[in-house]
Amino acid sequence: MKQLTKAFLISILSLGGISGCSSLSPFKVAILQGNIIEDKDVEQLAKGLTKDQVQYLLGTPLLNSPIHQNRWDYFYSVKVGETVIGEKKLSLSFDTNQRLDTWVLEETAFENN
Repeated sequence: MKQLTKAFLISILSLGGISGCSSLSPFKVAILQGNIIEDKDVEQLAKGLTKDQVQYLLGTPLLNSPIHQNRWDYFYSVKVGETVIGEKKLSLSFDTNQRLDTWVLEETAFENN
């Protein structure tokens, strides 16, 4: 009878300790997708850079369309579980001499729920 009482008390205390936790959800790993676009790398972009120099700074573009050979697109996304934390989109345009002409960086930050 004493063993049954001890087992009952241990299980009650264990359940009480577990229910005291605010959340029992599993740990969610941050998932980084695409090319990591850092501000320091974008600041180094300058009009007139060659495609090789741009690729050295930013890596291989995510989208290099054969239809739009003078445009490169980079995309970077951070996601935790099903929640998107932030996104960056960088579009680069090259002139007819394959030199960097213009670029546009779009950043989107989402609220944590």
